[in-house]
Amino acid sequence: MPCTSIPQVIGEKHVVRPSRRISSKILLSLVLLALGAFRAAASVLPTGFVESRLATGLDPTSLEVAPDGRLFVTEKNGRIRIIKNGTMLTTPFLTLSVDNNNERGLQNIILDPNFASNGYVYVLYMPAGTNENRVSRFKASGDVAVANSEFVLLRLGFSKTTVHNGGGMYFLDGKLLITTGDGGDFNLPQSLGSLQGKILRINPDGTIPTDNPFYTSATGVNRAIWARGMRNPFKASVQRGTNRVLITDVGTATWEEVNEPIAGKNYGYPMLEGFRTAGQFAPGNYQDPFFAYTHGEGCAITGGAFYNPVNAQFPAAYVGKYFYADYCAGYIRTVDLATKAKGNFATGVNRPVDIKIGPDGSMYYLVRGSTNSNTSTTNGEVWRITYTASQSPFISAQPTSQTTSVGGSVTFTVGASGSNPLTYQWQRNGVNISGATSSSYTLSNVSLASSGATFRAIVTNGFGSATSNSATLTVINNQAPTATITSPVAGARYNAGQTITFAGTGSDPDDGTLPASAFTWWVEFYHDDSGLHTHPTVSATSGITSGSFQVPLSVHGFNVWYRIYLRVTDSDGQATTTFREIYPNRSTYTITSNPSGLQLFLDGESIFTPYSYTTTVGAVQTVEARSPQLLNGTSYQFSNWSDGGAVTHSITIPAANTTLTANFTAGTSTLRTPENPANAVSGLNYQYYQGTWNFLPNFSALTPQATGTVTTFSLTPKLRADFYGFRYTGFVDVPADGTYTFYTRSDDGSQLFIGNTLVVNNDGLHGPEERPGNIGLKAGK
Repeated sequence: MPCTSIPQVIGEKHVVRPSRRISSKILLSLVLLALGAFRAAASVLPTGFVESRLATGLDPTSLEVAPDGRLFVTEKNGRIRIIKNGTMLTTPFLTLSVDNNNERGLQNIILDPNFASNGYVYVLYMPAGTNENRVSRFKASGDVAVANSEFVLLRLGFSKTTVHNGGGMYFLDGKLLITTGDGGDFNLPQSLGSLQGKILRINPDGTIPTDNPFYTSATGVNRAIWARGMRNPFKASVQRGTNRVLITDVGTATWEEVNEPIAGKNYGYPMLEGFRTAGQFAPGNYQDPFFAYTHGEGCAITGGAFYNPVNAQFPAAYVGKYFYADYCAGYIRTVDLATKAKGNFATGVNRPVDIKIGPDGSMYYLVRGSTNSNTSTTNGEVWRITYTASQSPFISAQPTSQTTSVGGSVTFTVGASGSNPLTYQWQRNGVNISGATSSSYTLSNVSLASSGATFRAIVTNGFGSATSNSATLTVINNQAPTATITSPVAGARYNAGQTITFAGTGSDPDDGTLPASAFTWWVEFYHDDSGLHTHPTVSATSGITSGSFQVPLSVHGFNVWYRIYLRVTDSDGQATTTFREIYPNRSTYTITSNPSGLQLFLDGESIFTPYSYTTTVGAVQTVEARSPQLLNGTSYQFSNWSDGGAVTHSITIPAANTTLTANFTAGTSTLRTPENPANAVSGLNYQYYQGTWNFLPNFSALTPQATGTVTTFSLTPKLRADFYGFRYTGFVDVPADGTYTFYTRSDDGSQLFIGNTLVVNNDGLHGPEERPGNIGLKAGK
């Protein structure tokens, strides 16, 4: 074969997976229209454990326990609340202005190891209008933060999307460590040029320790990197007495991980998740997780905590265990640190996000309790689990008083712990209600005569009984308001790139026309090509009667639509929710070739002509033709597209059904002449380079780090595990005149040249991918 460059290869090993759960993990949840009030039931606990609900109505993300027993609870919407002596204080400790879109907002809180004397509180959040998370320090004065005490320690860089913020924080050996998510960009966890997808280590004043493992190889703020290769490291926990640390890392589609952080280690994402198996590529200094489980056991690991309190109240079998929670499966389980054996602890936990152990040995946990809780919720709660050794019933969640209008319905719910089976009996005004023998009781078609009635539950098992507090029913002669969406109108359709304006009215029989303050809007994007799921488009926004959002130009499936929600609330708190769905204008686009049956590329994916599909009008896509191609023994060279576009160009889907044709011409008998060097020897020459690239660079303009000879294509001469490239050159024998097909398979980019002719273009960041190319050659070298 003639002189070749075979091939150029980028050695930064990114894996691009065809489907990713960030369009899924806090959003897999089917978003449902819920008109009733949320009421949580108690979880199911082992015998001897009881739990009690400490706070409701929250938008919670994290929890911290102060040495004096106070609980600091962060809310995604920017508030930090304090629970003191079992009661949530009315005045927030701190209220921040945050970007609350999707998974953004206030993520986490940690108290300084010397909090009792210095009052320092550290939070990780995204300020409104900044598009980047930051870590800041505030100073406490009693139960509130000192005004204007914010000191910004670290800015975490531009966030490409609204997901995967990470946010765990912990102190170790006097340093503050921070876990960061990849921000929805899987290119970042391996890069030393970004703080995302990492564990960071800084001094409490924000300066960077000079003994950080990448201090000399990274620059600027990136010297804070302490370990890398994580997707969405959600929470971190330090074991009292040993300083052992475990971090929960939310996975993609198969694995959830608990990682033990070690300086300089690489935890593999996006190349690896779960435990590495034989033959799997691993980056340099790779570290397997301490513990992992598949999605047969859950789908999103969240909180974690060691049970090593100052005063242990749980039985001895739990001391030294690690507790972890799964958001989707709704459980809290244990792991034995020595054997890694798993154990069940609590089930029926409604979307847990954090676990903490108090100095008194109690366990505290947060639940979000809402199916669309990655955006916002008011259903979040704080619970405390204690061990009493008693098997008698214990009321863990008291029924709450309710208000409804005439003709409405109400549901009272009680939570209870104790040895099973538990039986329930509801009473009205102290008298048993026939048939009301479950943990909830619903009263329908309420009349004014029921106003003032009290309801309580008696819970019984074989060891005793417990009676709940009484809840009062208030009935008002009030009719529900009416919510009407006036724009878009029913049956309206949209194109990609279009700005959608929404507007509505609200009225109430008693209040008349409702003001803007009564309105709340939110928008969800529905996608049902391979299982219904949603993507938040507009987070819940109050105080406006109209607004707008823009449809992106990119294509996201065929069976898609938007659902626009409007909720109006009258002066008595009665609310009505309505929605309107709008669907895209669609047309059929056909891509063919002349002759038919050749390979083309649509948005980087291989297709064979003719290829037809239906998609959203106005969507912008990319088409590409590659040549030469071999079909039925004939070589074809690309000539032109029927629309006059370049070999690779963008198309905009028109309203009318359209066909685009790639025209090829049959190859001539001209074959490339070989060089036939006189002193050719077996093997390949290589040049080795180091750098960070998204596409193959112009290697001829770079200075190689090393050169040499190999007998076959081999990465063995590389000097590090990532961020490198090779250029190989050599000769091979062509046995006879003809058209030859060459292939490269690479992860990431590669190209193959015959002389100066690009035959195979497999460039860019992608997973293992094979691409072909054809060229006519004469016999020889």
